[in-house]
Parts: sequence; structure tokens; C-alpha cells
Amino acid sequence: MIYLDNAATTPVRREVLEALWPHLAGGFGNPSSHHRVGEAAARALADARRTVARLLGCRPGELTFTSGGTEAANLAVKGIALGAPRGRHLVTTPIEHEAVLESADFLRRLHGFEVTMLATDASGLVDPDELRRVIRPGTTLVSVQYANNEVGTVQPISDLARIARDAGAPFHTDAVQAAGWLPLNVGDLGVDALGISGHKIGAPQGVGALYLRGRLPIEPVLHGGGQERGKRSGTENVAGAVALATALRLAEQEREEAALRTTELRDTFIAAVLRDTPGARLTGHPGRRLPGNASFVFPGTSGEAVLLELEQHGIVCSSGSACAAGSDEPSHVLTALGYPAEVAQTAVRFTLAATTTAEELAEAAASVRAAVDAVRRLGAR
Repeated sequence: MIYLDNAATTPVRREVLEALWPHLAGGFGNPSSHHRVGEAAARALADARRTVARLLGCRPGELTFTSGGTEAANLAVKGIALGAPRGRHLVTTPIEHEAVLESADFLRRLHGFEVTMLATDASGLVDPDELRRVIRPGTTLVSVQYANNEVGTVQPISDLARIARDAGAPFHTDAVQAAGWLPLNVGDLGVDALGISGHKIGAPQGVGALYLRGRLPIEPVLHGGGQERGKRSGTENVAGAVALATALRLAEQEREEAALRTTELRDTFIAAVLRDTPGARLTGHPGRRLPGNASFVFPGTSGEAVLLELEQHGIVCSSGSACAAGSDEPSHVLTALGYPAEVAQTAVRFTLAATTTAEELAEAAASVRAAVDAVRRLGAR
């Protein structure tokens, strides 16, 4: 098997398994318990929080552990909007992850917020001047994804965050896909909130983190015991936090070299697919894209049928966001970028890992041509 669906999830790294196992096998304490078993768990949680905070360039008290990227996005968008002392105006983009879009829609439907969608170009890139045009004194929050999960386009986050800051509006970015590939220092980015997810970088599913700047007012989404400084109630996932801290530390150590190497392999793979597969079209920005993302549409096919053919060749990939898998609707990202529904439904996304090899990608490129040809032949009968 050649696994090229790393944007959906990644295998758990051995170093991460070794770090988290003691907290599953023996260190089972509740960090809120005031005895030595609970205090040991609390120390492990504090150590993990300090590690993640150091890697994000924030204070430990500004970090909230969550169950993953979806919860981090919900807490950021709903929490900041409902905790804001002013305004009922959100700004986001039509190509965000569903966690952001549906949170914004929840605020519109139930709390009377006005939601402005920033236009993007055909590659999914936001023009900072567009944000400057729509932002206003009453804007409650701006939320723009650091890098798109389907087409890989990387946004000019620092420029967008600066415009929001000058207007007095908090800025949130969903950095789930950026982690491990792009710089995450929140001070350099200028963001007020940033979410990540462990299972995109070699930690298990079910753990994430949200940076929230300083004393930014926030309304909790989960209520109960007041854990995570009152921002996220529920007994903390100590093993998950340790796993996330370990995975992020390793990813940051390897990031620059991995991004450079993977970008070269990605570009070679993209060139081979575009050269050898008639009608193939690259989606997303040709240059400003995640190092591991190569996404295409193959007009005249069905994306799901191509996926099935590829799996017969031992190539595992996806048709887009794993969170939308099984939906009959075309990708909301591709339709927002102007692709007709019938073309959007031909999308296939290949997402590389730092360990993906040139030989694997050469085999995958040849398999793409064979799979697309087979689907087109079947469709012509």
C-alpha cells in the first residue's frame, strides 16, 4: 500500500506511542484529584502544555487542550463571538473547514450574527485588500484558514491578521493542516487564536489544542467542571496531551527539511500527473500550497470511481475532506472556486508525508493515468 491521504490522518509515530503509553498503562490519574496519582497526572499535563506553548510561542496559560481541530474551531469561533463585548459581525471565507462554516452559520441562525464571506481567486487565495474592504468597526471576529485542507492553498495570514488588528477585530486561524509544514509562532503570525489537531502530525486521533491570546474574552462551549481555566470543561486527556506535545516537538524539529524535500517531490508528482493524464487539472494555488498537497480534477470521470481504481493499484488517497466523505454533494471548496458541480465531483486529493518516497510517487503517477483511463473507458460504454 502507498498511503497518500495524510491530510485526513497520519499514522501514530513510534516516539509518540512510547511517550503516551505510560500515561495509559500506569499514569491513569485524574489531574484534578488531590492525591499523588492525580498530581502525577497534573504534572504530565503541565509539562505537555509548556511544550506546546513553547512551540507555538505563547504562554502556557494561553493554551487550551481540546478533542481535536473541530472542537478547537468551534471554541474559537463561537467562544470569541459570544464572549465579545461588541458587534455581531463575522468575516470568514467560503472555503473554510466545515467546523468554521457551520459554527458561523450557528451564530447567524441562533444569535443574529451577520456573516460576510471573503471572495477568493480561482486558486483559493484571499486578497488582503478584500478583507480591508469588508471589515468594519463592529466586526466581532475574522476567521481565515492558514492552509486549505482540500486544495492546499496557503493564505497570507500575517497580512490578514494585521488588517484585523488595525481594525480592532480578533483574528482566528484554523492551522490544522499547516502544523508540521508551516511556521506556527503566533507572535510572528499576529493571530489571536490558532487551532491544531494531533492526528495530522503523528499523534492519535482525539486531541488538539487552541491558542487564545491573553485575556481575550471567550464564552465556553462546554460547561461543567471548569477545567482548562474554565475554557473547556471535562477531565483532561493526559495521554493525548503528552502525545500532541511529543508529535509537535518532533514535527517542528523536522519541519524545514521535511517541507523542502516534500515540496520537490510534490512538484515532480504534479508535473507527471499533468503530463501523462489527459485532461488533468491542478486545483489550488500552483506555488502557495502546502508541501504535501497535490489535488486534481479529472473531467469526464467520477472522483469516487478513480479512488476505487487507485486502491486496486495499492494507492490510498481521497476525494477531498475526510469530514465530508460519503456526501453526495460536490466539494464546497471547489464550487466556491468556480468549478461546475460535475467537475468538482471528479476531484482526487493526494497528500504526502515527510516519509513519502520518490519511488512511491512515480508508481502513484503511473497508477493515476491507468485509473483515469479505466474510468473513462467504463463511462464511454
